[in-house]
Amino acid sequence: MRIVKLTEETKQNLLEDLLKRSPSNYGEYESIVAGIVDDVRARRDEAVFSYTEKFDHAKINAENIRVTEEEIREAYAQVDEKLLAVIRKSLVNIRSYHEKQKKYSWFDSQENGTLLGQKISAIQKVGVYVPGGKAVYPSSVLMNIVPAKVAGVERVIMTTPCNAEGKVNPNTLVAAHEAGADEVYKVGGAQAIAALAYGTESIPKVDKIVGPGNIFVALAKKAVFGFVSIDSIAGPSEILVLADETANPRYVAADLLSQAEHDEMASAILITTSQELAQKVSDEVDGFVKVLSRKEIIQKSLDNFGYILVADDMKTAIDAANEIASEHLEIVTANPFDVMTRIRNAGAIFIGENSSEPLGDYFAGPNHVLPTNGTAKFFSPLNVDDFMKKSSIVYYSREALQAVHKDIEQFAKAEQLTAHANSIHVRFEEEEDC
Repeated sequence: MRIVKLTEETKQNLLEDLLKRSPSNYGEYESIVAGIVDDVRARRDEAVFSYTEKFDHAKINAENIRVTEEEIREAYAQVDEKLLAVIRKSLVNIRSYHEKQKKYSWFDSQENGTLLGQKISAIQKVGVYVPGGKAVYPSSVLMNIVPAKVAGVERVIMTTPCNAEGKVNPNTLVAAHEAGADEVYKVGGAQAIAALAYGTESIPKVDKIVGPGNIFVALAKKAVFGFVSIDSIAGPSEILVLADETANPRYVAADLLSQAEHDEMASAILITTSQELAQKVSDEVDGFVKVLSRKEIIQKSLDNFGYILVADDMKTAIDAANEIASEHLEIVTANPFDVMTRIRNAGAIFIGENSSEPLGDYFAGPNHVLPTNGTAKFFSPLNVDDFMKKSSIVYYSREALQAVHKDIEQFAKAEQLTAHANSIHVRFEEEEDC
């Protein structure tokens, strides 16, 4: 990996480099995606079936687009029993973590005759998109469905690509069933997002769409946002390791590569105060790349977006980490909890050498759907709140309104909204006429 001295200039160059990976920078695909989205909105099922045959080489129709109970049973027969046991253990952890996030309605009544509050309700229908291209991610199935179910979503509708024979990956299907998906449809890509957003004869319209995907999926979510809600427009995966001279270089190298293997656009960055550690990590990375199964993807990722930055001191290193605002941040220092208190921007923070990033991906419980491309400065991980909505509650007795009605009328008149003022005034006009 390239080793660079961390300066203000190198930091700015890095930030500009990372931003190139944002889906917003792929305008050349937007017209293609817009065409697919508009076509699905107009032709509905007919367009979905056509695109599925074109892109996935599968003949799907109204009779076989929805996964059946029989197909689910077949999937269970194909899944390794040990993997099923792990999925169930992971589900317990994910559900337990997200149950602690749930919020409840509240009401506050006063003796003056007022009651204010907040009514919290679950979103009624949610669409979950699950990729099925370069890699299959049953872990993402759990991370997207479980918080929705914990929130109380009535209907979770999942879409995922099928193979040329019209079959969904069995691991994906079993994970969906275990997590509580209500329906699963065999459609992927931008056409799946459009179908969920607008509805077709076979696929119901949803209120919100969540889940990762390629650039076409990301741009389709961007295109339908506003007509439905979405979780985010996710960019490629990224990891930043913050380390000092006490870190184990072999561990650090292995953790960096855990994200670099996702795709050629993934980012893996080490910021360290130790030149010696920097060199050792670089050497370990070279050794690992030679033997790992996805070495071509890893090498391209490292060549494009892999960095080892050497900082003068820990404060400079932490400041840079906060500027980068990485999706995953590992802290491997002598006092990792102290460093953690100074981190403002990160999707997920992993503390200490035994808390490697894949622990969060698969098992610990916190959600692995995280903000990318620096958006951790203002976005949060996927959570139960993403599947709930809030309504304000207002109640005033006549006596309570009478005490303040002239204040409200004055405010409305100051904004030249006389109908607003009149709406309050008519309730007391008889009294004023007397």
